[in-house]
Order: sequence, then C-alpha cells, then structure tokens
Amino acid sequence: MGHYVTLATCNLNQWALDFEGNRDRILQSIKEAKKNGASLRVGPELEICGYGCLDHFLENDLYDHCWDMYLQILGNPDTHGLLLDIGMPVMHRSIKYNCRLLSHDGKILLIRPKLYLANDGNYREMRYFTPWNRPQYYEDFKLPKNARKVTGQSSVLFGDCVVDTLETTVAAETCEELFTPQSPHISMALDGVEIYTNSLGLHHELRKLDTRLQLITEATKKCGGVYLYANQKGCDGDRLYYDGCACIVVNGEMVAQALQFSLSDVEVVTATIDLDDVRSFRNQKLAAMQAVASTLYHHIDTTIELSPSANVWNGIAPTSPIPVRIHSAAEEIALGPACWLWDYLRRCRAAGFFLPLSGGIDSCATAVIVHLMCRLVVAAVENHDHQVISDVKSLVHDDSFVPKTPQELADKLFHTAFLGTENSSGDTRSRAKELAAKIGSFHVDLNMDTAVSAVISVFEVATGRKPIFKVFGGSQTENLALQNIQARLRMVLSYMFAQLLPWTRLKTGGLLVLGSANVDECLRGYLTKYDCSSADINPIGGVSKTDLKRFILWAEKEFDMPILKQFLDATPTAELEPITADYVQSDEIDMGMTYDELSRFGRLRKVDKCGPVAMFVKLYHEWSQPPRSLTADQVAEKVKKFWFFYAINRHKMTTMTPAYHAEQYSPDDNRFDLRPFLINPRFPWASKQIDEIVAEMKRHEIDTKSLQEDLTVD
Repeated sequence: MGHYVTLATCNLNQWALDFEGNRDRILQSIKEAKKNGASLRVGPELEICGYGCLDHFLENDLYDHCWDMYLQILGNPDTHGLLLDIGMPVMHRSIKYNCRLLSHDGKILLIRPKLYLANDGNYREMRYFTPWNRPQYYEDFKLPKNARKVTGQSSVLFGDCVVDTLETTVAAETCEELFTPQSPHISMALDGVEIYTNSLGLHHELRKLDTRLQLITEATKKCGGVYLYANQKGCDGDRLYYDGCACIVVNGEMVAQALQFSLSDVEVVTATIDLDDVRSFRNQKLAAMQAVASTLYHHIDTTIELSPSANVWNGIAPTSPIPVRIHSAAEEIALGPACWLWDYLRRCRAAGFFLPLSGGIDSCATAVIVHLMCRLVVAAVENHDHQVISDVKSLVHDDSFVPKTPQELADKLFHTAFLGTENSSGDTRSRAKELAAKIGSFHVDLNMDTAVSAVISVFEVATGRKPIFKVFGGSQTENLALQNIQARLRMVLSYMFAQLLPWTRLKTGGLLVLGSANVDECLRGYLTKYDCSSADINPIGGVSKTDLKRFILWAEKEFDMPILKQFLDATPTAELEPITADYVQSDEIDMGMTYDELSRFGRLRKVDKCGPVAMFVKLYHEWSQPPRSLTADQVAEKVKKFWFFYAINRHKMTTMTPAYHAEQYSPDDNRFDLRPFLINPRFPWASKQIDEIVAEMKRHEIDTKSLQEDLTVD
C-alpha cells in the first residue's frame, strides 16, 4: 500500500529588516500550503529577517526581533497541523548562527545551524555567522523567556539532527551545503532520511540556473529521496535579485517547479509523493554496505503523521514528473532586471524612473527592460494580484487607476529625455523619440549646448584659454575635457529633470535616475566619472554588450518592435566629439578593443583568476588559431592594453551606480570585486615576463622554420 505525503515549498519575496512584512508572507505561504493539503512546508533561508541584512546581522536587536516574529508565527493556530521548516538567525552561547527551526503545532523540534557558510563572490556569511562544522553533533539550547511562554518548552535540541515522523525521516540541508563536495544529504540518505529540505538565499546570474538544478536533481538521482528546494525571490534591498525557482524533486525527477521570475510576493508549489517510490528506488541504487558502515544521526522521535492512511483512498494521487523549465539568456536579461526594478520602485516609493535615452543600444536596452516591467505589472493586474494592484495605486497616488496597457502605466511611471548637443546625430535623436513613443514613456527632447557653452565660457574667462576638439587641431587633453563636460552635464540635468518633471505634470515625488553603462564598459573604465552613468540604480550594469544585443534581438521579435533593429544596426558611439566628413566617433576604436574581447578579458580576470601573464598564455593559445590567427606580439599588445586601462580606471568602480548583478565578471568594487583602485598600470614585472615568453616563441618559430628548410633541402 502506498504512503502518500503532500509537501510544499515556496518562493518568498522577503525584504531585509521588514520583520512584520516578512512574517505576513510566511503566514500566507503556510496557509496556502495547508489549503493545498500539505503536511510539510519549507521556506527560504533567513526568511524572517531577509537574507541580505549584511552588517545588520551584527546587531543584537535583529535576533530579538526575529524571535518576536517567529513566536507570533508559532502561536498562530493557522500554522498548526504542518511540520514547519523556517529560517532565521539564532544566537547560541553568544555565538551567531544561520539556522533552520523545525516545529509542529507550536512546539520547536530542532534548531539546526548551517554547517558550511557561503563566503565568496557576493556572499560574506563568515563575517556574520559561525559555521556549525560539527556534523551530527548536538547539544541543548536554552530558549529565551518569551519563547518559553509561547511554546511551554525550556530547551530544545540545537545541532545536526534528523526528525522521525510516523512514516518517514526528514532532515534539513541549507544552501551552501548542497554545493560542497561532501554534502550532508549523502550521509543523511545513508542513515535513512527520505525527505530533505534545502532553503536558500540564492541570487540570479546569467546561465547559472541549470547548474543549480543539476545539483538538486543529482542529490536524489544517486541516493534517492525527496528534495524540497525553497528560495528567496526578488530584490531584498541590494544589487542582487533572488530568482526563486522553488522545486520538488523525487529520485532525480522534477515534479513541481515554481517560477524563476515573477512579481508575486508568495508562490507556493506542492506535490504528492509516494514514499514507496523512494524505498523502491533505494533498493536498487543505495549501497547497503555503505549504509551499514555510515555514522548515525541523532533521530528526534515524534508522533507527527505526514501521511494519513486515508490519503490512499480519498482521490489523492502522486504527482507526475514534469520537464525542467530554464529561460534563455535573453529572457533572463529581460525578466530579472525588470522584476528587480519593480521591487526597488515599489519599496522606495519614488514617483517613477527617469532615463537619459541617448539613441544607443545601452539606454535602449534599459528602456526596453522598463517596458517589460510595465508588461509584467499589467499582466499581474489582469491576474488580480492584489499586492501589485495596491502597489500601482500607491505609486501613482490614484486609488482608481488600473492600467490596461504597458504604455498607460509607462506614461505615469517612466520619463525619458534625449539630452542632445551639436555633436548628436539626427539618427540617434529620432531613434530615441520613436522608441519612447512605442513604449509610452513621457519623453523630453532637448539640446544642452547652451549649458555646455556656459561652462566652457566660465573656464575661458578664468584662464584666458579656450579648449578645442582634436579634429579642429586641439590636443588630446582638450579633446577629453570637452567630452567629459558634456557627459557630466548630462548627469546634472538628469537629476534636475528627475526631481522636477513630476512637478511640471502636477504630480508629487521625485524620480529614480536609471544608469545604462554595461559591464564591459565598466570593466574597461570607458565612461566619465560622474557622468550619466552615475545614477540611482543601473539594471544593465552586470550585463555584457554582446548579451545586450542578443536581448534586443529577442525583444524585437517578442514585443513586435521593429525600431529595435535600428539600434542593433547602429555603430556604438558616445557622440561626444564633432561629426565631420572624415570622422565619426566609435566606441570600439576609442577603447582599442572590441566588446567581445572585453568579455573574454573579464572572464579570465575574475572567473578564472588570471593575472596578466596567465591571461596572455591562455589567449595566445586561443587567438593564435584560425579564424583570428594573431601573432604573439599582437596578443601581448592586447593583453597589456587591457590591464593598463583596467588599472588606470579602477578608481571609477568605487563610485559606480549600484547595478543589478548578472555576470560573474562584474567589476563592482563595493560588493563583488574587492581589489585596490591604485595599481601600477604598466604591471612591469608581468610585462617583462610576457615579453620573455613572446621572445621565446619567436625563437622557437625561427628554429622550427630552419629545421623545415633543412629537411626540404635534404
């Protein structure tokens, strides 16, 4: 006879330090799980306080507030009847731990601390917490006074234990533990655990979901069992977007998968499992000798019934496997930043966004992402998402407003401007205007030459010298200064328009200024410090130029917007120098390298941890082959040039606009890429080593050629 059990996991859009809001979303997820017949519910990592509290985790108040919220959840009768797995930080013996709290009917069964902490890239868990690196060890935890009153317990077990119900054994694994070489679920499986929960605060990166899902499915493909993965979703207050995708996997097969991107604050997925399927699978797969020889966990014995015997006869059937859903990179670029922007806007309560729309592909991509945000909001409104409807009305200060189209919403929330000069072309101006009309933004078209001339005049009066552009005979220094003043004035005007445009339309509040510098330009430093790349937030700051082009190509077809083809075909240009019959400014010529090359440099530097010499060796082997067929000298020149400009512009990263994190080689100095900003740009010792390698390669080529000639003569 089958042993059917219905399980629930969830995506929650938690917000750092929003204790009451987080509590309410947890309660909603529990109620939805009960409504769907679940007897176990698992939620995201640190769901009570929010995962991204950062240095607020150092504050003792946070731990008290978490207990306050947790006890309100335990004391709520609506939460009874399920085995609950809830995440929050806990202080034990004056040490802070990242924990899972397992409870049932208002009683705490176990506090399970995280064994291995995430401590690279965007994660700094070792800064706040201590790992419980004592597998299968446990001790008593004395509950706080307020917890004793609610639970009637004075102490509970604290450590790495498992929970026995009447039918099965359940255990918690937490986030990073899944990614370690010796994951706890392996030893858990050998000790008879059949249901694993894993709660994560895992952020979105392009093309990384398949890696995560592969690890989750592999966890039970080898050992058998049921794996419940829960995740945070949304922007919880920083550069990261937690991309949900909660799922339930049985014996390596997906049976339930939540959305990776959506505007819903709470998303619960359930599946009904036949535990006999797990046991049958293990009889074929699990090595009995390993199980017998494994170290045993402490089992917490309970009378919890996850699978009432009536389940077999009341029409409940096991959930069938489904295909795994994974978005393309273009869809990820569209959906991730769009959802992030919506969370940011609704939580900071600004009046909308302002974007300097230049007519180039970067600002175009930013505008299209906002357009998709509007599409998602309208779709959520049509689906009667009460939270989204409430947020829309609050943002536009109109309780009767219900948007019917993305353009109708954009007219209220999205403002764009073409900040032109005499160096701007008619093509970029017209492209910007046509795109604004297509997406429905409130658009302003202006020339700022008078402002530029005024600043130059101030300098001329003060010094008696007037700088001129290089094409008219000026020096490189003059040329760069004249470009920079245009770029910086665009930033000044952007903030002025962001503050005053709503006022001109008789609306209250100010706008968030959006930046549109891509990750490759940030890496190379191809931007002016404090120009219009300086903004409040930047949705494409972690996306490469190559990926942005793929995104625009996708959007052109997906949204039926032919105007986007013009942006794709246009030569990338800053339009900060005069256009003459013989000269049109080009980004790639100015940078001295292509965007594709920049992406490769970026990955080697950050992801592969290459210095100049290692980068040169790798690229020589790649680029010396057809179709590029570059010489060692040419590769060396490109590598040296990259490191030179990376070094002299590194200081710009300290002031970069907070950008949506999407790419592994992001140069973000404030969270992700912690490197000095004063570096010798010549890298003299590395350069000498590269020169020696090049010289050796040339000698080898000469020797090889001579040998071939000798053989030919013979």
